[in-house]
Amino acid sequence: MSTTGTRTRVEDVNPTSGMCPICIEECPLLCEIGLSAFRGREVLYPKPEEFGTSTASSLKNYGLDWSDFNILSRLRGAEGIEEDPDKALFGNVDVSSEMGGVPIEIPVVTGAYGSTEVAKRNWDGLAIGAALSGVILVIGENVCRMDPEAKFSEGSIEYSEDMENRVETFREFWDGEHGDVAVQTNVEDERLDVEDYVINDLEVNIIERKWGQGAKAIGGEVRIDSLERAQTLKDRGYIVFPDPEAPSVKEGYRDGSITSFERHSRVGMPKKKNFIEDVEQLKEKGAKKVSLKTGAYRPSDVAWTMRVASQAEVDYLTFDGAGGGTGMSPVPMMNEMSTPTVYLEAQVLKCAKILKENGKYVPDISMAGGFTQETQILKSIALSNFDNEPFIESVTIGRSPITAAFKGKKFAEKAKEDSLPTNFKDKYGNKVEEFFITESELKEEYGKDYNKIPPSAIAVYTYIHDRIGVGLQQLLAGTRKWNLSLVNRNDLAALTERASQVTEIPMIHERESDIYERMLLD
Repeated sequence: MSTTGTRTRVEDVNPTSGMCPICIEECPLLCEIGLSAFRGREVLYPKPEEFGTSTASSLKNYGLDWSDFNILSRLRGAEGIEEDPDKALFGNVDVSSEMGGVPIEIPVVTGAYGSTEVAKRNWDGLAIGAALSGVILVIGENVCRMDPEAKFSEGSIEYSEDMENRVETFREFWDGEHGDVAVQTNVEDERLDVEDYVINDLEVNIIERKWGQGAKAIGGEVRIDSLERAQTLKDRGYIVFPDPEAPSVKEGYRDGSITSFERHSRVGMPKKKNFIEDVEQLKEKGAKKVSLKTGAYRPSDVAWTMRVASQAEVDYLTFDGAGGGTGMSPVPMMNEMSTPTVYLEAQVLKCAKILKENGKYVPDISMAGGFTQETQILKSIALSNFDNEPFIESVTIGRSPITAAFKGKKFAEKAKEDSLPTNFKDKYGNKVEEFFITESELKEEYGKDYNKIPPSAIAVYTYIHDRIGVGLQQLLAGTRKWNLSLVNRNDLAALTERASQVTEIPMIHERESDIYERMLLD
């Protein structure tokens, strides 16, 4: 398994156990069982040595994904624009949206980038790239308590250099209108009164409460390679494994058998009354918007969450399908637990329809869980539009902007060292100003401030704005819809019986099956 860095000796493994049909004593390789015999719980996680420089996802085929649907194109007419070939150009398609009343230029919210090292290492790219793209940037859980420079007073956060830097980095290039920065809080953050600090001291407008994520259901985790740091985090109230205070652990760290520690967050236990009161209190404290992020839990939890979010009147709600994360999620959990995204969206939409039909408030919804391309985004939004008002106003993407950020940063470094791959250099050039296609556009818009934009941020902007944004424009023009809100379920066709059964989208041979005689003979 590539996520754990293990492999089997033969390719034709036992389909039930995953073991080689003949397991031999002299095998020179480390399969999952073999590595587990030496490293135990470490093998539950993606390669520990890659923590901080990687993201991870499941490897399982869930039997249903966005490729099981096709977007139906149209030949005639135009909606949202005049039927004029000189005006109905794909560049005129409006792909903007709103999340809880917050205008966004592209229907994207970034995944919650919290205390995991890979987010911190790539923060400038993620924050500035999101600001340039006009989307919502979510600062994830545990940032304040994990900050080495944080200051506390009577159990509450008083100052966090890391949090302050994250907010200010986004705002340096924020236009003050499109998108915004949100701060996500979990159980640990609530105990620390993080929301009070960021609302009052940093003037953050959006607070996002977290009830879980699709990659794992047991709380946030990070890996620490310092005994001293592990001890500090335990002193600050975190759960740390192995116990950095235990004499045997200290000895194991000194002799090299223990190389890192796991920091775990506690799991929230939400109650309806408590949450409704919490949302009211957050608004009273000055939060302009309150959102809720939850994971891919069982159907009864989906329905309960929708009911509570409706009664609390949160501004928007994010559901995260299985299974991938920006930090450290157990591999078996990513593969084998939680509801995959398309199934989850179908459940969420059933709830939204029932609420709306009964006159109940339905918050704006963002879906997360493996989104990387404009086709997936469009299908998700279209699937939610039953009557010209989509329930889903955006998708949340986490891993792919990080990939864009560290790819941009790494290739800019290689360009300075004159060590770019030959095929890349020959095709796209050897300088940043040559291989970033949006370089001239950004330079014209930002003038002297362009020099403050790091290559990682240019990469994130180019990915979100130039690839996803333009890709959405082209797809929408193909449906003859010149506004994102116009795309609907009639623009989709299912390619498999399972996709049709789960979502109630007709299969492609069923779409308009009664049209032929009427169109040809009337």
